[in-house]
Amino acid sequence: MAGVEAPCALIVMGVSGSGKSTVAELLGKRLGWRFEDGDSFHPASNVEKMRAGHPLTDEDRWPWLNAIADEIAAVCDKGEHIIIACSALKHTYRDVLLRGRDDVRFVFLKGTKELIAERLAHRKGHFMPPGLLTSQFTTLEPPEASEHVITVSIDESVEAIVDGVIRQLKLGGDKR
Repeated sequence: MAGVEAPCALIVMGVSGSGKSTVAELLGKRLGWRFEDGDSFHPASNVEKMRAGHPLTDEDRWPWLNAIADEIAAVCDKGEHIIIACSALKHTYRDVLLRGRDDVRFVFLKGTKELIAERLAHRKGHFMPPGLLTSQFTTLEPPEASEHVITVSIDESVEAIVDGVIRQLKLGGDKR
């Protein structure tokens, strides 16, 4: 991989509607890494709460974040690779996900509230209602450089975003 040690896990993060699952899935295909949607780790009570239009509390999130962290640890400890789409909105959430590991990287999908609201208005079949977008932006603590983050704008096509992530990772493994 171009002489650079690949992280064992990438966490594609951002607010709801930023394109986490879409970008993470294509990134997984291009790199040949397994993709998991962080939403699948939510307990049913969290999904129902969001579906009802209520934002999650930190207490709601801890079991979810720990389940994702457990999966990352299991995959990394086996020497495999995974990409997980997960909002990871706060520094404390990202700390839980990392558990002190230095072989995990965050990919922050950055976009304006207006652009994301427009996307959410056209999204069908997702449990997160557009009305919770404000709470997502209120909760968001953008990652800092010390968090080993790759920040990409969502103003481009999914393919261009994935190209940019691979370029910034300095991995030669474009499997298109």
